[in-house]
Amino acid sequence: MIVAGLGFRSSAGVESLRAALAAAGGQGAEALATSERKASAPAMQALAAETGLPVLALPEALLATQATLTESARVRRLTGAGSLAEAAALAGAGPGARLLGERAVSADGLATAALAQSPKDER
Repeated sequence: MIVAGLGFRSSAGVESLRAALAAAGGQGAEALATSERKASAPAMQALAAETGLPVLALPEALLATQATLTESARVRRLTGAGSLAEAAALAGAGPGARLLGERAVSADGLATAALAQSPKDER
């Protein structure tokens, strides 16, 4: 499963989230993930409605345990994670997930997105 993690400022609209998701190559995502605090934001809910994807609302304590490729001092201070988008993607995809690349940033700088893939099924 591929999970798209999203991080965004409170002023971000659905256009910002959509742009970040597209920049990350999120067309194959099967779920959207973010922190519990951001999951109910209007922009996140609008993106979920547009894409038909479920939103995974993840506890910040879990996000803080994820090893991210990028580091934002501001995000670390606010959430405990180096990158909310990368941490949410990893946590949402489950144990052993791997990032498919660094976070991508929307053109307006208000949102980031990253993709993570669950380990291959052993069926």
